[in-house]
Amino acid sequence: MSVLCLPVWGVIEVDRLSSPALSERYQYLVAEYRCPKCQNQNLAESNSPISIDLRTEIRRLLEEGASDAQISDYLVARYGEFVLYRPKVKNSTYLLWLAPAVLLLLGLLVIVFIVRRQKRAVNTSKTALSSTEQAALQALLGTAEKQNDKTVNPNEAESK
Repeated sequence: MSVLCLPVWGVIEVDRLSSPALSERYQYLVAEYRCPKCQNQNLAESNSPISIDLRTEIRRLLEEGASDAQISDYLVARYGEFVLYRPKVKNSTYLLWLAPAVLLLLGLLVIVFIVRRQKRAVNTSKTALSSTEQAALQALLGTAEKQNDKTVNPNEAESK
């Protein structure tokens, strides 16, 4: 049974940080940065050689007393903004940050437009007819009923 668990033991990192506070920061940082090689995996989830090296580098920088901002600057300088799951807001990333809000607002406007349109259609169908319109409607219905009777029973219409 223990032979089946060997791959699990290989993933556990044995290097411990000097304090629990540094361990918490380390866990936060490796979850915040993307593996440069992997598709949409953070450093904590990835087992690629580059992510293992980056985790080691983050651990070293934390032990040396680097701040989160310094670690971020270091990683961005080496690997570009791709390593950031939350890129900084600047001219080149406005679309990335604003697109979800704009699309949400457009969706809400479309829903409001459709609901209002349906309410108008219901309201226009409920308007009362004037007396002349009612008389015209009755006349049309009367002639339609007479024609309907003739088509349903053509023999009766001929015998009359």
